[in-house]
Amino acid sequence: MDQTLLNIAPAAVDDAPLTAADVRAAAERISGKVVRTPTAYSATLSAITGAEVWLKFENLQFTAAYKERGALNALMQLPEERKARGVIAASAGNHAQGLSYHGTRLGVPVTIVMPKTTPTVKVMQTESVGGNVVLEGESFDEAYAHARKLETELGLTFIHPFDDPHVAAGQGTVALEMLEDVPDLDTLVLPVGGGGLASGMGTIARDINPAIRLIGVEAQLYPSMYNLLKGTNLPIGGDTLAEGIAVIAPGLFTSKVLRPLLDEFLLVSESQIESALALLLQIEKTLVEGAGATGLAAVINNRELFAGRRIGMVLSGGNIDTRLLANVLLRDLARSGRLARLRIGLQDRAGALFKVAKVFHEHNVNIIEVFHQRIFTHLPAKGLVTEIECEARDKQQLEALVSALRREGYEVKLVETE
Repeated sequence: MDQTLLNIAPAAVDDAPLTAADVRAAAERISGKVVRTPTAYSATLSAITGAEVWLKFENLQFTAAYKERGALNALMQLPEERKARGVIAASAGNHAQGLSYHGTRLGVPVTIVMPKTTPTVKVMQTESVGGNVVLEGESFDEAYAHARKLETELGLTFIHPFDDPHVAAGQGTVALEMLEDVPDLDTLVLPVGGGGLASGMGTIARDINPAIRLIGVEAQLYPSMYNLLKGTNLPIGGDTLAEGIAVIAPGLFTSKVLRPLLDEFLLVSESQIESALALLLQIEKTLVEGAGATGLAAVINNRELFAGRRIGMVLSGGNIDTRLLANVLLRDLARSGRLARLRIGLQDRAGALFKVAKVFHEHNVNIIEVFHQRIFTHLPAKGLVTEIECEARDKQQLEALVSALRREGYEVKLVETE
């Protein structure tokens, strides 16, 4: 991981495409219309990371994400004639719900174009808060192109999910609230996708405290803004848990804002994001989506950069598919050694499985499921492979079991999760 500081001279205030005044005006405009979410100290995460960790719970917004702020700020600045005509956006995520919810509340018709591949639950969630969903194309790019086409044909106003100064100013109110609640934070960890949240938060934070450190975090599979600002050419694409910041092309406006602001830019892997998400659920009893866990993932895996610092991180959203959440939690249990699948070679004779189960019993390891394989195996015809899913107290108990099985003469292999 490249951890070279960006070292880019700040832009002149007069040239800034987004100002602290814009963020403060947005805060006044949306005050009382979005949730002023809490900023809370986490004693346990502080002990784990060696830093003083403060969390901003944006997953407690009505639509469970900070996107409401920018969407509302943009809607409220539209002329009445444009409000009457309606607005349009391309989004399959939190922007769609935030725009639809506040548009409906303000009496502004909202059209959201989503790819045909969008999960039904996201379509239903958007429609439930008043959005008119149009399904078009097989990818986000095709949906985006169709939204821009409808914008012209129907005379609607397009509201971009991140590359818009009004949207970014609204997102910046997250940092304004954090620094009002905890004025002596010396570092903010900012999730980066298109850059709307990071540019808004960074702008107001640097105005309040010119010495504050601003650390951007992007998913390793989608380093689009990282490539642009760092001058690298890392590959982009893949199935990421942090779909909320999985952006192929970063914002032109937001990249201009972020270039002089970020002191450091970090990338986090999928396994790191999964572990951070599980940790937040276990310790803070709060549910976040993948993008919302990237800040904690960066701090945990770059301890030397954050040790002794007073860190503010935003839990940007809490919208995650329940089946996906179950997979993440089970995989985390497997990484920690509490769940495992052992592949064991046996002789195909009566009592063979009983003898193996007896070793599990002696080590107090619970057997969850057993799978036998007689055909697709390299063993002789009289042999078989059994895979046993089991639950242990911790990794040490599991390792003791494996050692005992090998002492009994069994060939044992731990099936990896990745």
